[in-house]
Amino acid sequence: MKKILTLFSFTFLLFSCQQTAEKQIVSNTLSKEEKIDSSQIKTIFNYALTEGKSYEWLRDLTQNVGGRLSGSPEAQKAVEWGEKVMKEVGLDSVWLQPVMVPHWVRGEKEVATYTTNGQQKNVAICALGFSVATPKEGVLAEVIEVKSLEEAKALGTKMKGKIVFFNRPFDNTLIHTFKAYGGCVDQRVRGAAVCGEFGAKGVIVRSMTNSIDDFPHTGTMSYGDLPEEKHIPAAAISSLAAENLSKDLKVNPNLKFYFKQSCETLPEAPSFNVVGEIRGTENPENIFVVGGHLDSWDLGEGAHDDGTGVVQSLEVAYLFKQNNIKPKNTIRVVFFMNEENGTRGAKKYAELAKLNKENHIGGLESDAGGHTPRGFSIDANTANTSLLQSWKKLLSPYGLHDIEKGGSGADISPLRAENVTLVGYRPDSQRYFDYHHTSRDTFDKVNKRELELGSASMASIIYLMDKYLYNDTPVKP
Repeated sequence: MKKILTLFSFTFLLFSCQQTAEKQIVSNTLSKEEKIDSSQIKTIFNYALTEGKSYEWLRDLTQNVGGRLSGSPEAQKAVEWGEKVMKEVGLDSVWLQPVMVPHWVRGEKEVATYTTNGQQKNVAICALGFSVATPKEGVLAEVIEVKSLEEAKALGTKMKGKIVFFNRPFDNTLIHTFKAYGGCVDQRVRGAAVCGEFGAKGVIVRSMTNSIDDFPHTGTMSYGDLPEEKHIPAAAISSLAAENLSKDLKVNPNLKFYFKQSCETLPEAPSFNVVGEIRGTENPENIFVVGGHLDSWDLGEGAHDDGTGVVQSLEVAYLFKQNNIKPKNTIRVVFFMNEENGTRGAKKYAELAKLNKENHIGGLESDAGGHTPRGFSIDANTANTSLLQSWKKLLSPYGLHDIEKGGSGADISPLRAENVTLVGYRPDSQRYFDYHHTSRDTFDKVNKRELELGSASMASIIYLMDKYLYNDTPVKP
C-alpha cells in the first residue's frame, strides 16, 4: 500500500509539474495585451464559479414555471420571469418585443399498444409537435418498417391503410452527436408528409437519441404542402420500444399497432421576446446579441433545452456588471420565444432589427445544453474566423479547445451577413440527447459547475469580441 501511495504521489506531482510548465509556456508566449486579456478572463471564471447566479435562476425557471411551450400560460409566465430577472441584474434597459406564435397543445396523455404471440405490449409514445390527433377511437393498423424517407417513398400505395414505422437509429460512430441527430431527424420532420400522400393511416418514429431507453422524444414535424385531408397522425416511440417492435415484426410481420392521441393546433397566440441590454461606452450603435430560447417542449422542465442557454446568456451581462467590465459596444441579451416549433421570435427580432436599421456586428447563442464547455463554432467571414481562432491560447486553459468554422444557432442565424460574426456555444454533446425533448429534461440533470463554466466561457468570448471586433474589422491584440 505504501508503494502504491508513493507511486500515486509521484504521478500526481509529475502531472502538476507538467501542467505548471504548460501554463508557463503559454504565459511566456502572450503579448502584453494578451496578458491583460488572460487576467480578465481568469477574473470572469473565478467570479462565475464562486458568485454566479445562473444555477439558482435555472432552478427558479424550471421549478416554478416548468415546461413552456409557445402559446401556453407557462410561456407567458416565463416571459414575466425573464423580464423580472433582467431588471434585477440591473441592465440599462429591459423591454418586451411582441410576436405572434403557433399554439399547439398535446391534450390527453397518448396511448399505444400492440399484441404479439398473445402478449399485449404497452408502448412509450408521445405526439409530435403540430401533428393532428387520431380519431377518438384511435388508429389500429398493420405496420410497415422503413429506415428512410426514400424507402417509404418507394413503397408508394403499398403503405395505404398502414402505419409506417421509421426506424433509422443514430449513427453512434459519429463523435459529435448533433451530426447523428442531423442524419436522422428528417424522418421525424417529413415522415408524415411523405406517407400521408400515399394514404397511410399514421406514422410512428424512433426517438432521436443515442441511448436505448423508454423515454419518447417529441419534436416538431411538418405536413409541408400536403392538403389538409391527407394529414395523418404522427408520434414518436421510445428507442427501446422501437427495438422491440422491430424484433417482433420479424417474428410476426402482420401484427397490428394501436395508438391514440388528442393533440390539436389552436389559433396563433400573442407572446414576446424578452430583451435587455448594457449600452456600449464608445459605440453604442453597434450591437452584440447574446441569447437562448425561452420556450421549451411540454414534457419536461426545459432545463438543458434551453433553460441553461437562457440563464447563461443573462449571466454574461451579470458577469460584466459585477466585474465592472464596460463594453465598448452594446451587449444585448435576448430570450427568444418559439424556437422549438417555428422560430417566430428569431424572425421577428431580425425583422425589427432591419426595420430599425440597427447595426448588429455579432451574436452568440447557447442552445446545445449545459454540459462541460468544449468550445465555439463560428459563422463569419474568413478574417473574423481567423481572429476568433487566434484566441485559442487564451481560452484553451479553460477546456475551450474546439474553435471551428460552423453554424451558430437557430435564433441568431437570421442576422447572418458578411460583416456579422455569429458564434454558437458548444458544450460536450455526449449526454445531450439523453434528455432532449423528453420528460427527463429536468433541473436535476444539470450540473452546477458545468453550467457556471459555460457562463464564464460565453462571457469571455463576448469580452474578446467586444474588444477586438468593435470596428467591424479584426484588430489583432
